[in-house]
Amino acid sequence: MITVAVLQLPAIGMSSSKLDYYLKIAQKKDVQLVLLGEYLLNPFFKELETLSISMIKEQSEHQIEVLKELANKYNLTIVAPVILVKKKEPYKSVARISPTSAAYYNQQLLINYAHWNEEKFYANEIAEIKSPLIFNIENTKFAIMNGFELHFDEMFKFIKEKNVDCILAPSVSTFDSAGRWQNLIKMRSFTNHCYILRANRIGEYIDGEYTWKFYGDSIMTSPFGDIVAHLGNTEELMIVDIDHESVKESRRFWGFKEAINKRS
Repeated sequence: MITVAVLQLPAIGMSSSKLDYYLKIAQKKDVQLVLLGEYLLNPFFKELETLSISMIKEQSEHQIEVLKELANKYNLTIVAPVILVKKKEPYKSVARISPTSAAYYNQQLLINYAHWNEEKFYANEIAEIKSPLIFNIENTKFAIMNGFELHFDEMFKFIKEKNVDCILAPSVSTFDSAGRWQNLIKMRSFTNHCYILRANRIGEYIDGEYTWKFYGDSIMTSPFGDIVAHLGNTEELMIVDIDHESVKESRRFWGFKEAINKRS
């Protein structure tokens, strides 16, 4: 059993005071990992499009240093989306920062719609799908997968192969899509026999054509496909337990992987 948390916030700017406040609470509750939603440490994508690369780089480097300091201060692993800038090109990434190390997962599948085209803006490689970032805390195996990537069957081949216990999915969902996201996440949890911990942000962004309302509804689903915890649409900290034995029980009970292995 391992205790983890989702911190549901709006964009926080350059100040670290809010993160410090909630991570202190998490430490007191014996939390070992905290997940943040997308575009909390950096401005929302539509705002990023108007900023210079040098400003994005400065913001991101500052936030990464803050995460490292807080991970060390509270002895936590923090999983948080960040924008990396390399050779004056922006990359959409998720950081996994512990007291002793840092690793980064560059998102492989990005939104590419006319009103929201991350694939065009970011320099992330368009290539054959690879494994997401997988790591262990004690006997629990985690995978980092950006929320948008949950739509793609190809990502889940690696989840099955590596026997992942919990997918960490930061997101920035909007436009009244809560019901669809809940159904998608419950289905992915059930068919892959794993927890999914999804962190969504709150707040809004207004441009001339759209009001982008980020509705929260951060959730955790179980290996049996049930929602076991979820948040509303306000600033909140959700603390939940990941039970490795429950994952093993669901795999034994349903036997989906065994049915495929017989036919390999």
